[in-house]
Amino acid sequence: MTRRGAHRRVGPIGVRRAGRLRELLTAGVADSFGMSLGWTVLVLLAVSRGGLAEAALYNAAMLLGVVLSAPATGWLARRLPGRSLLRGAAGTEMVLRVVALAGLIGGLPSYLIAILIVVMHVAAWVGFAAMRAEVAAVDAGHRSMTRYALAIAAVEAAGTGVGALLPVGPDGYPTGFFLTAIFVLYAGSLVPTFLSARRARRLAPVRVVVRERRRLAISPHFLIAGGGIMLLASGPTLLAVPLTTELHGRHWVAGAAVAFSVGCLLATAAVEAIRRMQLPATLRWSLWGLGMLVGWIAAPYHAISVVVAQFFAGLSQTAFEGDMDAVVAEKAPADGVTTALAYSASIRALGSSIAVKLLPLLVAAQGLDMAVSAAALVLGISALVLWALTSMPWVTRRPVALVHYLRANVAHADVPQAP
Repeated sequence: MTRRGAHRRVGPIGVRRAGRLRELLTAGVADSFGMSLGWTVLVLLAVSRGGLAEAALYNAAMLLGVVLSAPATGWLARRLPGRSLLRGAAGTEMVLRVVALAGLIGGLPSYLIAILIVVMHVAAWVGFAAMRAEVAAVDAGHRSMTRYALAIAAVEAAGTGVGALLPVGPDGYPTGFFLTAIFVLYAGSLVPTFLSARRARRLAPVRVVVRERRRLAISPHFLIAGGGIMLLASGPTLLAVPLTTELHGRHWVAGAAVAFSVGCLLATAAVEAIRRMQLPATLRWSLWGLGMLVGWIAAPYHAISVVVAQFFAGLSQTAFEGDMDAVVAEKAPADGVTTALAYSASIRALGSSIAVKLLPLLVAAQGLDMAVSAAALVLGISALVLWALTSMPWVTRRPVALVHYLRANVAHADVPQAP
């Protein structure tokens, strides 16, 4: 029996906090399923209308929106409480989802749709940063952050599979009931996020945040490493829908999405296993990048290779994002977690946006194996260098010792000798 107003604890967090975490996970899962379903339909329509180039344009616009969301999040978080921030972001994204998809179906020019997608994803990732800050406020550990990331990624894969399997008409567009259902799920899936905002934490007072707004919340080398890994490793995974469609046909998109989802489910165990090895963060992230790439080397040759590639990509990308967000949340100051997590996602998206824009320009779908092999080689060499620097301290100690020795001898030589 507990006293009135108190609550028991089960495991590392209390009952009320566990309930809040479940609420956030439920809202995130619902939002992500609807978003991935609608986004898959939008990308497939873009492939039907303009091929891989138009699909890549919309993916780059999406990632540009993620990049721009970081400064937008910082500005809004200093001026709005958590409830208003979440509700405003969800409401804006809800409207833009409908407008962008309807515009594509209605034949709007691709550049106008790209602009809508940029603004839509600015709102989406402002809300996502606020949601991850809520998760971190409940439990900022690597397990909870990775579990949230894998839940989001797994349900996104499910939404992608459903979107790829929907029946379409002769022109490649869904019709009738299915088209209506897509619009309802695409916009309505944000309702749980809107409702969960009622229990959002209060942010720091404006005067405190404004005074420290110029202080970077996380070390730049972490952000640069995260963006570089996504630049090298994320292109094939983020273009999996159009690549799979061009290489092996639309019907293989669902199988690849299921494989991605299964890989996501193993991410938490993989993160814990790698962290027990006590490797430095940037070395762990390089290994996750290799996992995102390795399966895509054989993807042009058989459809099963795409399924295998997406399995490893789901495991590695989810583990990388959860691991990086946990490190960022741990190192950021209490009043800067939301902004730090926004910049974490933003720098990853910056690398990814460059990757998805360059990949179709540099190689055709059939030449994907060469580009992936080159990127894997760069990441492999980087991982070996990081391992040498962190596991063999004499590599760095010897030059430092030599510098100290030379300084000591120079100082001794400058001392006048007694006659």
